[in-house]
Amino acid sequence: MSTMDKKKFTYYPGCSVKGTNRAYDMSTRSVAGALGIELSELDDWNCCGATAYMAIHEKRAFVLSARNLAIAEKEGLELVTVCNGCYLVLNKTNKYMSENPQLQAEIQKALAAGGMNYRGGVKVRHFLDVIVNDLGEEEVRGCVSRPLSGLKVAPYYGCQISRPFGEIDDPEDPQMMDRLIEWLGGEPVPFALKAKCCGGMMMTTQPEIGVKLSGNILKCARDQGADCIITACPLCQINLEAYQDTINDAMGQDCSIPILYFTQLMGAAFGINQKDLALKDSLTPVEELLTEKVYNS
Repeated sequence: MSTMDKKKFTYYPGCSVKGTNRAYDMSTRSVAGALGIELSELDDWNCCGATAYMAIHEKRAFVLSARNLAIAEKEGLELVTVCNGCYLVLNKTNKYMSENPQLQAEIQKALAAGGMNYRGGVKVRHFLDVIVNDLGEEEVRGCVSRPLSGLKVAPYYGCQISRPFGEIDDPEDPQMMDRLIEWLGGEPVPFALKAKCCGGMMMTTQPEIGVKLSGNILKCARDQGADCIITACPLCQINLEAYQDTINDAMGQDCSIPILYFTQLMGAAFGINQKDLALKDSLTPVEELLTEKVYNS
């Protein structure tokens, strides 16, 4: 990849980001623009097959992901996504197709029925990985106009961004967002549950378990004195933000805390207009926090 191409990517938004989590999409595009990253949305993309499909019929999920990869392969660029679930399933598809000839043949047969073929030439990336490991500290710091001085941030990675393959960060103690917070001028707080599961879809199937898992994460962040939690996953964001009243009742204490996407925090530090970060979409007092701590500082 040439030096110029290092800032050009095919962008796979995924279903959640285009639906209930538009703030992630908007803030991602805004931050990419500030950093000079060109994101070209994948044409005619479809669901990656995560969650229900992966659990119920793995092979169909792989076919769905392979279709996206086949389209992306024609673009000749790395494929970037911001959803941990999409990142994992697209990566799994690549890996399993390369390791299992029989599975590859079955997926290729399904693709051929739609006049498609995937040769395995697409590298799947998470946007957080691109920012931290490709661009790095100097480029990020160079865009900061409103340092997050005094802001204590709990980085919540979730359980999928570095598992099961551990390719971009430590599975048990990831550091990408910790480093990013420091580059933005903030303070990452010690956060023992940073890579633990938020409950995922159990919030809808076994809510008592999901509420406890998310509640533990919120409580841990508050106990560490965090002003907010940032996350890199739309499902984690929904679980941690939308159920706080239910969690407070179940935990018997106030676990409320603002929840942001890491891209929204970056955008605030870059001085990007709050509207372009969709801060008003938040169910927790994100806008008030950033207005007080960042925009009015």
